[in-house]
Amino acid sequence: MKHLAVLAALLAPLPVMADVDPADWDAVTAQAAGQTVYWNAWGGSTTTNDFIAWVGSRVAQDYGVTLNHVKLTDTADAVTRVLSEKQAGQNENGAIDMIWINGANFAAMKEADLLFGPYAEQLPNWALADFENKPALQTDFTVPVDGYESPWAMAQVVFVHDTARMPEPLGSMDALLGWAQANPGRFSYPQPPDFLGTTFLKQVLIDLLPDPSVLADPATDANYDAVTAPLWPYLDALTPHLWREGRAYPASGPAQLQLIADAEVDLAISFSPGEATAAIANNQLPDTVRTFVLDKGTIGNASFVAIPYNSGAKAGAMVVANFLMSPEAQARAQDPAILGYGTVLAMDKLSDADRALFETLDLGIATLTPAELGVVQDEPHPTWMTRISDDWVARYGVAQ
Repeated sequence: MKHLAVLAALLAPLPVMADVDPADWDAVTAQAAGQTVYWNAWGGSTTTNDFIAWVGSRVAQDYGVTLNHVKLTDTADAVTRVLSEKQAGQNENGAIDMIWINGANFAAMKEADLLFGPYAEQLPNWALADFENKPALQTDFTVPVDGYESPWAMAQVVFVHDTARMPEPLGSMDALLGWAQANPGRFSYPQPPDFLGTTFLKQVLIDLLPDPSVLADPATDANYDAVTAPLWPYLDALTPHLWREGRAYPASGPAQLQLIADAEVDLAISFSPGEATAAIANNQLPDTVRTFVLDKGTIGNASFVAIPYNSGAKAGAMVVANFLMSPEAQARAQDPAILGYGTVLAMDKLSDADRALFETLDLGIATLTPAELGVVQDEPHPTWMTRISDDWVARYGVAQ
């Protein structure tokens, strides 16, 4: 009987480890040691993948956390996975521990109670974030973050052009249309629903609207047609003059930049002000490439990480999220030779030594200064992106 009791104890389900309090950082790091974090993040960029691998080496070294990068082509796949687990009753030890996320995907997970938190503002490095001057750190595509995701990069739309073939920048979307009509086949954008392709559509609409603040409210059946009315005639006029006459599109941002490298197009869109410089440094683009923004400004946002409600490695995920906001990681990400992302940190909150990490960076020949980046246009409510993307596919979609 004694042996049966021992066997029964061994076969009994292990008790689920209670979620650690994010405010008790010593407890977080103690629980994180030995955990494996499965970070679902876009895997379409070699430089980004290399950066994530470096993050993994650092959190392993400092905290004993193993980081596995699960490479995604579409963040919505991770959202669907967590939702499916919830519907199946898998409320512990889910397959995903952390997601690179923002916009419509964050809004969907938050609304469906699929996220752990709030945790972000309890992370030690949150105190260094520039939340006073960068509202995108606390409002994601107009949706309040409420501590359910933590920021790790700032982004802003820039246009990448090869000055050897296109010397002058363009100041507006109307000017871009005129240039494309005069230079047929020399511009394209990634095919929606790719996020960068959809961003181009939003940027067109924001630049054409007399008052883009209407996009802060959700898209509805009552307002959608009127607000998007300028977009479709513009695209009708632009599409025949695109690369391959709009019958094919690059699949992603890197594929679009490759067209510049191959001298097939002269103009592209990027969501990273330092991407062109990084690509020049990596011999992926010629050194004649430069960037510009529009006169009325361009869309800017923050990239975040979020932790699913059923992650079995929440402590490890918080450790990774906190490290991503460290001056060390932020300076490395801002280095154009690495990623060229904007930092989420406030320079006046850093020590002299940490601030020097940023001040000594060479932004490179194709990277605009913060002053040159000009006005940052707010992201529309995520419902606009979803409807506009669906409409684009119905009107212009082509098979890849």
